[in-house]
Amino acid sequence: MPDRPRRPHDGEGTPGTLRATAPVTMPKGRDQVTLSKERAAVPQAQEPAPVTPDTDRHGGPPTARKQDARKALRPRRGLSLAVYLTAATLVRSASGGAPVALVALALASPGHGGAALGGVLAALLTLPNVAGPWMARWLEEARDPRMRLATAFAVFGLMLAGTGLTLGRAPVLLVGLLVVVGGLCDPLMTGGLSSRLALIVGEDARAQRRAEGWDSATYGTSNIIGPAVVAAVTALSGALTAVVALGGAGVVGGLLMVALPKEHRSAAERQRSMPVRETLRVIVRRGPLRRVMIATMITAVSTGGVMVIAVVLGRDLQGSAGAGAALGAAYGVGNLCGALATGVFPLTGEPERWVLRLIAANAVAVGLCALAPGYGLALAAFALAGATSAVLFTATLAVRSVHSPPNARAQVFMTMAGLKMAAGSAGTALAGTLVGIGPRLALCLNAVVVASAVTIALTDLRLSRRRSAGLLPGGD
Repeated sequence: MPDRPRRPHDGEGTPGTLRATAPVTMPKGRDQVTLSKERAAVPQAQEPAPVTPDTDRHGGPPTARKQDARKALRPRRGLSLAVYLTAATLVRSASGGAPVALVALALASPGHGGAALGGVLAALLTLPNVAGPWMARWLEEARDPRMRLATAFAVFGLMLAGTGLTLGRAPVLLVGLLVVVGGLCDPLMTGGLSSRLALIVGEDARAQRRAEGWDSATYGTSNIIGPAVVAAVTALSGALTAVVALGGAGVVGGLLMVALPKEHRSAAERQRSMPVRETLRVIVRRGPLRRVMIATMITAVSTGGVMVIAVVLGRDLQGSAGAGAALGAAYGVGNLCGALATGVFPLTGEPERWVLRLIAANAVAVGLCALAPGYGLALAAFALAGATSAVLFTATLAVRSVHSPPNARAQVFMTMAGLKMAAGSAGTALAGTLVGIGPRLALCLNAVVVASAVTIALTDLRLSRRRSAGLLPGGD
């Protein structure tokens, strides 16, 4: 019987096809079917499976592996979010309670300026917020922004504690300098810290909206905890202890930042950080950022004056200043509940639409405060106004997160936050003047002002769409 043709190796050293020069003859006594079966029994070289959109180089579906990776990262991100929220609550409570503590400390130091000096120190603490855009640039240029935030929070705490320890013992100019240095760190506790949130929770939009709701809750919680801690500690141990305690909270918040995931940014990424002027141009030219900035500034004028008007309205309804404070407390509780609700039930869809809807809802709530016939309904109306304001703030955070350029994220957050704070301060001063015409009329004017923000935003949106369609010159 003649020998069967050998199946040699090909040029790559793997079992391959027959050589072209090898003659293939049908062995005697065998048919074609039998020979095919024998050839099939010989191991054949297998070509690698092609990489398609449904497979990767390992041959498995990438979607399933991505889901597994996300599941593995979820507990770690949940822990990081808990650390973030704890640090945010600590530093924002220190920031929220510091003005009250400084005034209390000045009052407790007879012969050193009293309430007037306390007011100046509180103003010096908030005045450096105007430097927010430049502090944001400093943050954007860091290789690891987390460490700069940690340093800023620790510096704020040390400067605040140093202010308490030197007041009455050192020249007033030195005390004021300590306050100003601490105040420079304050913008990083609000917009600067919020700008890093999306990097902690990942790219999932729903997770970001939920985290922004919890982040919003830290603002409301801190505005309650900070002054409450000052009041309690001052009653027990004195104003100096309260100031030092707030400073310690800032330092602890800074230490917690070190526990967050590292954010390594290359030299090229740091160099691409936008100049402050260019960032302002982006905010003005990018439609959603521009509209939300203008709308929130107008709304902040109303929000800044609500507490002042609440005190006067409560006194008119019940005949006591305590009743007015209760209306302010109802607003604060509603604000906290609204923020917590967005953490449990995150906003979905386009955040700019939510902003416009919530501004309209806030205008209605402020109008109800003005029309409340009795004290009980006034409490409910102020709580509703606080809740809509909190959800509105969460929606504005989402707009900043979605529409901010990656190389100017912190600058957009902190610039818009600074403008909102300035508008709120103007609203507080304006409310003190308007309340003389009556609290109900002042609230009605506030409601009209808030409603005008919706009208302005919708007009801007309509004009932007016409520009995009080529009906008007220019565009977003």
